[in-house]
Amino acid sequence: MKRAGYVILVLILLVICVKSCLHADYPQTVKPALQPHSITEDINYPEPQKNVTIDGVDYLQSQAPVGKFGGTLVASTIGEGPKTFNPFNSKDNISSQLSEIMYDGLLSTNAVTGEPIPRLAKDFTVEGDTYLIHLRKGIKWSDGKPITADDVVFTWQNIILDGFGNTSIRDSIVIDGKLPTVRKIDDYTVEFKTPQPFAPFIRMLSSPIAPKHVFEPAVKKGKAYFDTFLSTNIDPQTLVTSGAFKLKEYVPAQRVVFERNPDYYIINTKDEKLPYLNKLVYLIVGDINNEVLKFEGGELDVIGLQGANVARFKELEKHSDFKIYNLGPNTGTMFASFNLNNRKDKNGKFNVDLKKQCWFQDKNFRQAVDYAIDRKNMVMNIANGLAAPLFTAESLNSIFLNKDLKPYDRDLEKSKELLKKSGYYWDKKGHLRDKYGNHVEFDLYTNAGNTEREAIGVMVKQDLEDLGMKVNFKPIEFNSLVNKLVNTLDWDMVIMGLTGSPLEPNGGKNVWMSNGTLHMFNQRPANYTKDDRYEWEKRIDYLYTQGALATDFEGRKKFYDEYQAIAYDEKPFVYIYSPLIISAIRTRFKNVYPTPLGGMTYNIEEIYESEVKSET
Repeated sequence: MKRAGYVILVLILLVICVKSCLHADYPQTVKPALQPHSITEDINYPEPQKNVTIDGVDYLQSQAPVGKFGGTLVASTIGEGPKTFNPFNSKDNISSQLSEIMYDGLLSTNAVTGEPIPRLAKDFTVEGDTYLIHLRKGIKWSDGKPITADDVVFTWQNIILDGFGNTSIRDSIVIDGKLPTVRKIDDYTVEFKTPQPFAPFIRMLSSPIAPKHVFEPAVKKGKAYFDTFLSTNIDPQTLVTSGAFKLKEYVPAQRVVFERNPDYYIINTKDEKLPYLNKLVYLIVGDINNEVLKFEGGELDVIGLQGANVARFKELEKHSDFKIYNLGPNTGTMFASFNLNNRKDKNGKFNVDLKKQCWFQDKNFRQAVDYAIDRKNMVMNIANGLAAPLFTAESLNSIFLNKDLKPYDRDLEKSKELLKKSGYYWDKKGHLRDKYGNHVEFDLYTNAGNTEREAIGVMVKQDLEDLGMKVNFKPIEFNSLVNKLVNTLDWDMVIMGLTGSPLEPNGGKNVWMSNGTLHMFNQRPANYTKDDRYEWEKRIDYLYTQGALATDFEGRKKFYDEYQAIAYDEKPFVYIYSPLIISAIRTRFKNVYPTPLGGMTYNIEEIYESEVKSET
């Protein structure tokens, strides 16, 4: 007990120490919606961007200090690089991230307050089930053609609602089997109607808008063609976009280079068109260790730091050209998940191991695994104390977090009691066996190259071996892992992470609804009709539907509280911990206003380089 108390004390002191060290030097003028640990208390956020009409063009005007034009910011991505440049086909994080640079939506989220704000839209109104969007007049695609209501209606009707590409957006806005409608009022006015008032829909309007004149021919060729449209083999000069930057060069496994869009619709207070930077470069670094080395070597300008590297970087910061910021708890979730699928293939044979399904479908087994995980040990040894144990489906900074769901410590005796209830026993060698005498042995996967998840996998393996289980830990390439999770269902247990919004739980609909494309623990093919959901899955389906239809916060929260309580009890996901988001950026970059919602470079069009190097 003394040792455990010492560890907790060290954890608290370390986190307090680092939080107090990670501090900015500016007075605050705007209060953020989410209060992270130590940075936004002192950042002088500029006033929100505002609409300005000049010579008939409806610009969005930055209120940040006027900066210098020119320069390059070099960021990085882990893994193999983007899989597509089509924002509607994106199923991986880096492809989505790069799409957001190239394609704007009608609305966005104020990274400080969390409020929906206009982007391609000049303004918007919401009355019950009706959303009226007024577009900016005079703004253009990167090829010079005007952005109009025709582009908006085409994007929503012919791509999103008709189910082209990744259908996660479409799936998240189905209401009682019905979809919203969209119609053109005039060239710069669009009306959306939902089947009934639907609170999450306003944030769906941040989805990218496509240039109709480019995408319509691909849509007419059908979904199979569309799935390969704008692949990474495309000539960058043929991409037509609306964002602050457009694609200049893609070298597989090396880099993605963007150049400024000279006709972007955001301007500064001198009415000069942004962005300031000439180039935005993403180096494809392979793994986290390589990323750290490149930042230390000066090849990168911005980096997200894992807990294991923070203390050393805080020392380096004192005599270096970068500044570290603490953005508070991660807005996503990290977890281990079980394969609860019981699907049969087209020949009527089970495509999963039946004895393993008996284990994984047993709540006692899942709870036993949960109690065996030593989260505090992982926080200390993997995150260096810069994290908090996680037990809930909503992130720790979610405004919908069910705070009645209490954390608990590792308890191997509790694990053993739960296993005994289901007939498990231990042989003379200490091996765990089920009631039929089968030794409990299974595979544990994660994506190779993510050193944090690989470290978690090693510790999960060790924790479960304390229960007599044999765990074969197998990091594999990310696309191969996704194929197992979504297509072949050939997996036992996996360590993964999902991004999330602390402001809107409905973004997790495709994870928690039983027909969702990311309902990985019990995946259903698109044409699957048999209702073999677990009873708790049916209840979550109901709760998620009702949570979206309720219109006031308290009314919504009661439904989301209950879904979290079910997830907390049933354990399809065993949540691990929530790391603090620690990032560093070179001090020569100005107009940097980090927030928990936006991260470091959400306002990339406003960021400038005070010491512009010669272009190469």
